[in-house]
Amino acid sequence: MDRKVLAVDLGASGGRVMLGSLLDGTIHLKELHRFSNDPVTVRGTMYWDIYRLLFEIRRGIAKAAGEGTIESISVDTWGVDYGLLGADGQMIDMPVHYRDSRTNGVPEKVYQMISPEELYQRTGNQLMAINTAFQLSAHKERRPQSLDQAEWLLMIPALFSYFLGSDPVCDISAASTTQLFDPDRRCWAVDVIKQLGFSEKMFPEIVESGTVIGALADDSTEHSPLIIAGCGHDTQCAEAAVPAEENEFLFISCGTWSLMGTELEQPLISEESFRLDLTNEAAYGGKASFLKNITGLWLIQESRRQWIREGMEYSFGELEQMAGVCESQHCYIDPDDPVFLPEGDIPGRIRTYCKKTGQAVPESIGQVVRCIDESLAKRYFQTKEEIEACTGKRFDRIYLVGGGAQSALLCQLTADICGCEVTAGPVEATALGNTAIQLITLGAFSSLQDARRAIRASQDIKVYHPRGLS
Repeated sequence: MDRKVLAVDLGASGGRVMLGSLLDGTIHLKELHRFSNDPVTVRGTMYWDIYRLLFEIRRGIAKAAGEGTIESISVDTWGVDYGLLGADGQMIDMPVHYRDSRTNGVPEKVYQMISPEELYQRTGNQLMAINTAFQLSAHKERRPQSLDQAEWLLMIPALFSYFLGSDPVCDISAASTTQLFDPDRRCWAVDVIKQLGFSEKMFPEIVESGTVIGALADDSTEHSPLIIAGCGHDTQCAEAAVPAEENEFLFISCGTWSLMGTELEQPLISEESFRLDLTNEAAYGGKASFLKNITGLWLIQESRRQWIREGMEYSFGELEQMAGVCESQHCYIDPDDPVFLPEGDIPGRIRTYCKKTGQAVPESIGQVVRCIDESLAKRYFQTKEEIEACTGKRFDRIYLVGGGAQSALLCQLTADICGCEVTAGPVEATALGNTAIQLITLGAFSSLQDARRAIRASQDIKVYHPRGLS
């Protein structure tokens, strides 16, 4: 029997509503609706345009009419950001974008209340200014009245699920991105929440990924599909779709961000993992995702937007072609340098960075793109070594999933620089993982291993072998 679900997949630059179907043991995706995700800056603050995104989600759901019986729907998005609901169930303020400058200098203030070492020890999260704990601290400083009015704090996937008809809850994967979550007990770190001066009452119940949390309040479908809290954090959806046969594997979920890590039975929190800035998130099925957040294709995406502003519009494929014919200048940037976080002239900042660090300066568009790809591959190599050092494991293969799997240049450079095989694909890992988790909840798959087997059978996977580099 054909089983059908809807996967709402929102990334930092765009969103899709995808029809996921299970037929003859394979998963098929059909894009029903695609839309851009454009932040809005008002009086110096960058916001997510939440209500327009909700409008687009509902348009996508409406397009499912005529596709047959839709059994469920699940929403995945980026992590760390949140919305506040008042006692009347309405949103208080628009959710602020993690790239907004309000957290500048905030971590240092938080460390006066709790040291970075202790904060990491109690939450297991990589210390990043964009994390929810720091955003809430900035919120408390700037708009304390809205926090006082808040009945619920909902992470972005939970916020959209609530708007569609779910209960006000938070799935565990999204909660684990906040730096306010206890990874060992798998619950809110209430002691940290109180120590930072927040009210624990506004934090909703945490549910395991794959929990039914309501039914769609929408009359555009013939019946009311269930709303499932899958893995609300898109990284964990992508991890669920990694087509690995082995139990121990290394993966990169490569989109706007590159999330590189491995799946463990328990969180790994140590002095070494703190020093190396590695993070722990809650993966599907009670597992721990031990990984690093790395700036990813944002560098290409924002560079392309800059070139468009300058009157030069190239597709991503054309940019890759230009980079592919360039000789390596052996100039590298640190993708995670704060200078590359805000939107704007990324190519100019790359040239300035290379000049300041005494390297060759990439002048042409192709040289800039090659510098980005080589720098990302070098960062992946460093992170692979760090993860191996912390876990004591050795990996001879990297599973690269997500949009970055479309870049043959990036995949080959990753294989070359990391010195190991790179298995690239599926490209639609997040939507596939979202779909797979729903199908497990509905009983169509007995386990994540069965779902991954179906994904391997459904997708075109490419393999890149390392070449000798001079």
